[in-house]
Formats: sequence, C-alpha cells, structure tokens
Amino acid sequence: MNIKTLTVSEVTNYIKRMLDNDFILNNLSVKGEISNLKYHSSGHIYFSLKDDNGKVNCVMFKGNALFLDFVLEEGMEVIVKGRASIYPATGSFQLYCDEIKKEGQGELFVKFEKLKQKLSKMGYFDEGHKKILPKYPQRIGVVTSPTGAAIRDIINVSTRRSSLVDIVLYPAKVQGIDAYKEVIEGIKYFNNNKSVDIIIVGRGGGSIEELWNFNEEELAKAIYISKIPIISAVGHEIDYTISDFVADVRAATPSQGAEIAVPLSKDIEEKVCDISKALEINIDNKLKSCKNELSNAERILKIHSPITRIANSYLEIDNLKNRLNFLMKIKVEKEKKQLENLNNLLLAYNPVKVISKGYAIIQDDEKNLITSKEQMENPINLEISVKDGKAEGKFIPLKHIK
Repeated sequence: MNIKTLTVSEVTNYIKRMLDNDFILNNLSVKGEISNLKYHSSGHIYFSLKDDNGKVNCVMFKGNALFLDFVLEEGMEVIVKGRASIYPATGSFQLYCDEIKKEGQGELFVKFEKLKQKLSKMGYFDEGHKKILPKYPQRIGVVTSPTGAAIRDIINVSTRRSSLVDIVLYPAKVQGIDAYKEVIEGIKYFNNNKSVDIIIVGRGGGSIEELWNFNEEELAKAIYISKIPIISAVGHEIDYTISDFVADVRAATPSQGAEIAVPLSKDIEEKVCDISKALEINIDNKLKSCKNELSNAERILKIHSPITRIANSYLEIDNLKNRLNFLMKIKVEKEKKQLENLNNLLLAYNPVKVISKGYAIIQDDEKNLITSKEQMENPINLEISVKDGKAEGKFIPLKHIK
C-alpha cells in the first residue's frame, strides 16, 4: 500500500479543515483560569486558559475585544465562547474567542492577593526598608537556573554594558515543587560570603503556576532580611510576583535586571572624565589660591623682613646723622660765638693789654700782687712786669733810708 507523503502545511490545513467542520469545536463554551495574559498593541488579546490538568492557548481579535466590558487579569476565572482551530503557521491548537464572561478569580490568584495583603501589613513592602543599589558594582550574584534563558540574557546584557563587572551564578531551580528553597539558599550563600554587591533573583516568563515559587512567603522573608540589595527580575513585564514587591528594585525582565544593575562603561568613562575635569579645576584653583597666599606672604615678609628693617634703619640713621650734624653745627656755631665773646671779654681784661697801655704789674718775690702801699711800707724784693719784659729790684721806702 502506497501512502502519499504530505507537506507540513498540507497536514496542518487538513487538521484545520477537520476542526473547522466539527460542530462542537465550533460552538465551544470553556471555563478556566487566565494566565500568560497579553494585550497586544494591535488590539488583539492573547492568553492561556487553564485548569488543574490542562492548558490551551487563546486569542481574541480586536473586533471582539472592543465589546469586552471589563479588563482581563491574571488568575481571573472566565467562561470563553468561541471555536477551536489550528494556526497553520505554527501548527498550534488554540481557541478563537468571540465572548468572555467573568466567572470569578482562580484559587492561586486569591492566594496571591491574601499573601500580598499580609506581607504589606507586616511592612515587607515599605519603601523605607529598601536598600539603595550601589552605582558601580564589581560583582553581581545571580540566583536562577543555569540552563534557562534568564542567565543568558543577564550575561549578554551585562557584558554588552560593561566588561568590568563579574557575574557569579548560584544555580537554583526556579520551577517545580519547593524550587523556592534553592533560591533562598542562593540568597543566604551570597549574604554569608559577602562576595557580591548586588543579587539578581529571577527567571523567564510563564504562567502563574510556573512563577509561583516567587510567591512563597519564606522566599519573601529571605529577600526582606538580605543585607545585600536584591533585584527581582521574574517573568515578563506584565508578570508580578511577591518577590517583586519585597525586593529593593523590581525589574520587568531578567534583561532589564542586568540593565539596572550594570552601569554602562560609557557612563562610567564620562563620569570619570567629569570627575577628572572637576579635579583639574579644583587643583588649578587651589594652586592659584596657594600662589596668591604665597605672594601675600612674600609681600608681608618683604615689608617686615630684617633686610627691609635694616634698610629702614639705615635711613633712620642717616636722618639722625644729618640731624645730629645739623645740631652739632648749630651747637659749634653757638659755642664759637660764646667763645668769641669770652675771648673778647678776656682780651678786654688781659693784663698784658693793660700793660701795653703803660701800666705795670708788681709782684713780690713770692709772686703776690702788690696792690696797696701798705704792702710796701718795709723793704721788699719786687718783680715789675712791663710791656716789653720784666725787671727785678728791691724797694726801700724813704723812711728806711738814712
């Protein structure tokens, strides 16, 4: 028996025709919980509908989405009316939704909200408790799966932004029963070793079940008490977990977590350049200030220096000398005048001058001046000084001559 070989598109189109012609599959009403919700910019809505044992992808096109009277949310339990078919391009089975009615919220979503309210009251989300990320970390610890897309994205983004930052991986399960315990061990490891500046905790996107380990209270506590700042980078932009609220910083994706943690080398270079320029300006200003201070000190020293003092003293001495000479000259002139007056007076009373006028000086042999006749009543030896000399003789009064 010869079996015809079909192309992939022929197979998918055949299955699509079968599904499209099935009455039940074209008139479905399906109840389930919404996960992986995405409002596309085109206006279409993409999500998954799941229960405890299964999951199916769904799409509601813009034309039908316009008639929705409420906003779909993660964990919301709904009843979807539409048809099941195959998307030929990918061969994926999905529901094409015409109507969606709100049935209620899923159990996991209710559990999430209760834990969120509890931890909020305990202060786990307080902004005042959150730590500031270091601007220029040297080592970043990452707690995630070693085989997942998250670690690859973090490494790619980090190395692209800077070659100066080391990435240290603590391998941990991020999905499955008790996977959160390994994440807790990773946080404890980095805190005990104090070998990193920032911790990134995260994984790629997924359903609320797949991300549930990051909604565990024990993990929330480990993040809260960590001494090292933690970035929660779990899922996609629309995904929120308890870890996001407790962490010091929430990143929409693992890639964004790396962008937040790792500064751009260009930014660091510009910062260093700015600091270098500011330092040069400060040094230049400091040097100018020191030069001014030195100039002022030199000027003050010059004013008060011993050389200047000596020079000024020389000037003072010259002034004193001139003044002294002047005073001495006046004094000498005055003394000369006085001496001249005394000389004139002396000359006026000089015996020699008197003698020159015809007078004589008579002295006895003992050089006593004879000034009265009583001194000559008896014979006496005399010395008579006249104008041109002296003569000696003996004077004998007449009464002694016989």
